[in-house]
Amino acid sequence: MDVDGREMLISCGAALFGLRLAVWQAGFRPVVEFLPGWPGLDPLARVHLSARAAPGPGERQLLSAVWRRHTHRGPFAREPLPAGLLSALRRDAEAESAALVLVDGHGPRALARLVRAAQRRQAGDETLAAEVRSWTSPDAARDGVPARAYVARPTHSAHRLAARDFDQGRGWGRLAAAGPAPTATAVLVTAGDGPADWLRAGQALHRLLLRAASKWVFASLHTQPLEVPSLRAAIRAQLGVVGRPQMVMQFGRAHTAPLTGRRPAGSVLLPPSPIQEATNALGGPAQRPWADPGTGAGMEG
Repeated sequence: MDVDGREMLISCGAALFGLRLAVWQAGFRPVVEFLPGWPGLDPLARVHLSARAAPGPGERQLLSAVWRRHTHRGPFAREPLPAGLLSALRRDAEAESAALVLVDGHGPRALARLVRAAQRRQAGDETLAAEVRSWTSPDAARDGVPARAYVARPTHSAHRLAARDFDQGRGWGRLAAAGPAPTATAVLVTAGDGPADWLRAGQALHRLLLRAASKWVFASLHTQPLEVPSLRAAIRAQLGVVGRPQMVMQFGRAHTAPLTGRRPAGSVLLPPSPIQEATNALGGPAQRPWADPGTGAGMEG
């Protein structure tokens, strides 16, 4: 589904933002060296600990929501969004060199049609169907989507975008499908469409989702039409979006936060190589005043 690695790098950008938050929590200001291995892309970023600095109110708000944030695939509550939240989410996206475009009027209907078209195309491809099956299970697992986090039969309406069909007729899904419609629909866009833009989109995505979760607002994510080039282009054409769509999402209030499996931190960390250790001991790259392009106004917002 992700032939260009776009979604993978968005995920890496989200992880990078999480690391920046962790550095703040540890009492340091994070300084990012962005794409130091370009054009080989290895590594995608280096994060250095700069001057000691306590997290401010903005960072503390986001940190408080880390364990609460999750992708929401179930029903939303019949409640309005907190006043000013959508404006705050737009500022979060802008701080990470992206933009959050709110979709209203007939836009949600157009998006719903494009999501359904993508569902039909992907359902007819056995390779893609097998990929989805490999990431689902009847029980909670370390990796993938457990049955309690998806519905047995995805539904849609004129304003609610259909969820990806993780169940595929197996009857495993245990999540309730019915409920009020989402309160807001949005598209996350970037100016360009290369690896650097995808990393920026991931940082913006994680930042605004944490901001929303701090207010018990969650998002359902809909990547299906973004995985079909013609439908991704149709999003720009039909909605008049300026920029490259990187994520489609819908927001709503919810009062539960079911956790999904997470790997232990040690399982995703590699020890430093002897060369890295020697460089650090000699006061190498960690001492240099790296610029931090793509992080905008920083975390204070």
